[in-house]
Amino acid sequence: MKKIPLEQLLGESRTDDYQAQYDYVLAQMEAQRIRPVKSSPLNGKKPALHLYYWAEEEKPDYHEELEELNFGMDPVLCTDYYLRHPEVYRSEARWVRMLNRYFLERREQKAGWGQPERVSLNERSFQIWGREKFLQKEQGRRILAHCGIRLEQLSVYETTEPLAYYSCSRKAPQTLLILENKDTFYSMRRFLGVMDGITRNAAVCRQTIFGVEIGTVIYGAGKGILRSFEDFRFCVEPYMNDSRNQIFYFGDLDYEGIGIYERLEGLFETVRPFAEAYEKMLEKARAFGLDLLPETSEKQNRNLSGRFFRHFSEETRKRMRQILESGKYIPQEIINIADFGEAGQNCGEGE
Repeated sequence: MKKIPLEQLLGESRTDDYQAQYDYVLAQMEAQRIRPVKSSPLNGKKPALHLYYWAEEEKPDYHEELEELNFGMDPVLCTDYYLRHPEVYRSEARWVRMLNRYFLERREQKAGWGQPERVSLNERSFQIWGREKFLQKEQGRRILAHCGIRLEQLSVYETTEPLAYYSCSRKAPQTLLILENKDTFYSMRRFLGVMDGITRNAAVCRQTIFGVEIGTVIYGAGKGILRSFEDFRFCVEPYMNDSRNQIFYFGDLDYEGIGIYERLEGLFETVRPFAEAYEKMLEKARAFGLDLLPETSEKQNRNLSGRFFRHFSEETRKRMRQILESGKYIPQEIINIADFGEAGQNCGEGE
């Protein structure tokens, strides 16, 4: 029920004659479309009318929507939510019909009904809705949820940023080095490139950083490497996919950098910290002075599994933890191109 003023009813009567207006209001009350708000005052005329009335709100007719949901949808779409909320379906029907058409067409193509060719998220989004960002940034995920459709049922894959890497050798097996930050990636790429000489001959390219032969350096872009490595096998050349390759990781010595390594090790068990580089960081930090090291951000997640530390000697672990627990960290940028040619120390791998 909603409360409406007498003026609105008199306007609906479309006459200026008061008796005719009175008859119109009376007819509406007899039809039980309105009833007077008895606490409201009278208008002071004869015959008198109350100044406010309760009107029955007209209920929307969802007959067509319910018919469509019950009899027009592909069986793969679950209509339960919309049957309970036909008003939501009315607002989203345009997009649901497009999704329904996609599944109906797939069903008609019987030969390919099993599982269609996987395409990218944006490509499938455009195919279904004519909007490439509908699933990624618009209401596509909500439409899928309301229809009980999982993203996997659309046979899509999500794309990641292509890996930036530099190889001074194409031999296999080789050692790959993932670097958290851009500056260190560029410095090591430049270092390897200069030493590679003019011939660019992979057969004679045997370059070392901190005494370790490195074939390829990869820019990890911080946490971006975690997404990129999910598609690693599809993003790189065959020599980088060799199962015999050794993969090292080198990032900031802080909770964030160590956390990236530990999550990366969860994806690739063969990943190891580039111990020689971390030892060099500690050596230079000791000369630099603990008090002058930068402060660790309070926002960093300090929950570590400890997998990172097990690759170092007890003495090195102690020094690392001392820095972290003091609220400090060592950025990768503490080392530079002038340091790379130095042979690494014997760090003494842990248990």
